[in-house]
Amino acid sequence: MTLENLFAQKLLQVEAVKLQPDTPFTWASGWHSPIYCDNRKTLSYPALRSFVKIELARLVAEKYPEAEGIAGVATGAIAQGALVADTLGLPFCYVRSKAKDHGMGNLIEGTLPTGCKVVVVEDLISTGGSSLKAVEALRAAGFQVIGMVASFTYGFPIAEQAFADAKVELTTLSNYEAVVEAALAINYIKPEHLDLLAQWRKAPSQWGK
Repeated sequence: MTLENLFAQKLLQVEAVKLQPDTPFTWASGWHSPIYCDNRKTLSYPALRSFVKIELARLVAEKYPEAEGIAGVATGAIAQGALVADTLGLPFCYVRSKAKDHGMGNLIEGTLPTGCKVVVVEDLISTGGSSLKAVEALRAAGFQVIGMVASFTYGFPIAEQAFADAKVELTTLSNYEAVVEAALAINYIKPEHLDLLAQWRKAPSQWGK
């Protein structure tokens, strides 16, 4: 069994991923979706929390042995990023979605060595917009972003293009295809739902309208 499928099974077991083809969710963006992913739920289960921590840390250690710091994307990946940094013995910071409007007005919270090589930790990749804004903030502050690791990606073409344009390598523990496959294997969804799920992923912003 691949890591993608194993983690997909674990996400389904704790209902961190929910598939409802017949009663779609509405995202904050206004998109209608047959799937909803909340990786923050993994923090509530010690064994699964450790699994995510170890596997994300392994990805960083294997792909980016030169990493000198870890940055989490607020708010979903603050905890995961801190756990990864602690496992690897690296300094940690997190990047806000926007600068504070009080106090020091920080956009980046925490201290990393000046100009160091940073791996960004994210929990979920949808369009990639918020993740890449964090990359922009780190680069603007003088850090070298050498890659990003995340728990889950929907694999939207718009996100893949955005990461390519930003020259950011993304590696994830699992993805949309693996979740659908795992859900089908345990009869969480029915074979007749596959076409609907495929149609949604091709044009998520238009689906259900």
